[in-house]
Amino acid sequence: MTFEQIRYTIDGPIATIMLARPDKLNAYTAVMGAELAEAVRKAGAEEKVRAIILTGEGRGFCAGADISGGADSFSGAGPNFAAEGKPRQDGGGFVGALFDSPKPIIAAINGAAVGVGATLTLPCDIRIAADSARFGFVFARRGLVPEAGSAWFLPQLVGLPQALRWCLSGKLFDAAEALQGGLVSEVVASDDLIARAQEIAREIAENTAPVSIALTRQMLWRFAGEASPAAALKVDGGFAMTLGSGPDVREGVAAFLEKRAPAFPGKIPEDMPPGYPWWGANAAIG
Repeated sequence: MTFEQIRYTIDGPIATIMLARPDKLNAYTAVMGAELAEAVRKAGAEEKVRAIILTGEGRGFCAGADISGGADSFSGAGPNFAAEGKPRQDGGGFVGALFDSPKPIIAAINGAAVGVGATLTLPCDIRIAADSARFGFVFARRGLVPEAGSAWFLPQLVGLPQALRWCLSGKLFDAAEALQGGLVSEVVASDDLIARAQEIAREIAENTAPVSIALTRQMLWRFAGEASPAAALKVDGGFAMTLGSGPDVREGVAAFLEKRAPAFPGKIPEDMPPGYPWWGANAAIG
């Protein structure tokens, strides 16, 4: 499979997706969005892949949408839209692919992450940043509104007051502020960023069950916005009972007692328990 604006590689249990327009600081286009969605879904279907790393090539992560079209960059004539002048659904497509992924996703933010470059990291499960990274939810400074579902994702992650502060000012801020505000979980030296992301990915791959991870990330994301635990209680008990009598739990307990690494037999999607997906096809993003 050949991509034009991203790079897709697999190393053991880790798939790495690299935004690859380094001469443009990986500025987003509709082609990039479509390829990102395709690569995430491809990684999700690869049995040997246990975690996905998303990063950028060169000195930028993604400096925002491609504005080479000038004032038309966000109109039907720009590179972020389809030729027929209608918005392409790749924005929803990559958000849906990231959100619905059965594999955990680690964003390794290596440089500028501005506009869509910031919002495309929000559906990722873990965000770490290089100390040189810069962020900005700059939409109001361009006459736009937060996109890619970020009006939902950002308050979920950092709280409404912090989301309002960043979005209403549209300012650029550094990695230290991103860490303090809860947007990223850690900041590391630029040269150590990918190694640290791989370390996190391997910790997941070597110690957790694929089926459990797929269920857990969907449960946490989808129940986070509920007003009460009622919706979670409708499904978690059934999953716990089904998994509790299954081979993954037997292996997990045996590995713990025998003080060895587990070798979980469960596979995705064939071993997902009854009741998954509980939200139904019509609730998926994209």
